[in-house]
Amino acid sequence: MAKKQQWTEAELVLAFKLNRITDYETPLVKEWLTVQNPVFSVGEQHIFDMIYPKVISKITGWSEEDLKMKFICFVLELGYLIDFDNFVTFFDKKISGIVEGFSLSVKSDFMMATGFMNLYKNPYFHFQEYKPQLNPAGEPMAQLLEAFLIAQEKNKNGKPLYGVEVIGATWRFVVMLQKDYCISKSFDCTDKDDLMKIIAILRKFREILQTKILD
Repeated sequence: MAKKQQWTEAELVLAFKLNRITDYETPLVKEWLTVQNPVFSVGEQHIFDMIYPKVISKITGWSEEDLKMKFICFVLELGYLIDFDNFVTFFDKKISGIVEGFSLSVKSDFMMATGFMNLYKNPYFHFQEYKPQLNPAGEPMAQLLEAFLIAQEKNKNGKPLYGVEVIGATWRFVVMLQKDYCISKSFDCTDKDDLMKIIAILRKFREILQTKILD
């Protein structure tokens, strides 16, 4: 059994024979990203109006914890990525597994999975990196792919996995099905229309989860 502390995206592609699809318009990505801007309730509009001016003016000076607590947690709420039924959300959750003879272990900054309380069973969605800039300690995309590989091994159901790489103001959405993964175009959360789209895409995942992924 081989164990490696940190992977790069290229190393994971070669070791696990992954295929990075460069076409943004794959069926699963197109389905996920084809959205209309969300219609907010009065309370939701208040939250949006509170966080948007802050992210424009302050994101460059935020630490990782600032980014989480002052912005991303509210985006998750507006995107309806919250606990429901037997589906649980986790922050800073370490996941690990043996995949094709490799011992993989990574911290998922935010994860949605079937489970109860602090126990997860089948993970389907990951956020990776709440960093104001690139993390010199590791590649966010590699960490996200590592989480996907672990999830595939645990789920063993052949269903797609969804995730987001967040580096500062830049959000990229990722879908992985078997060995193929596709990365969306970049969205800038300091752009008002892009932020609305980000929230709509997160809400769309909730719909996909409930109608197409969960048995």
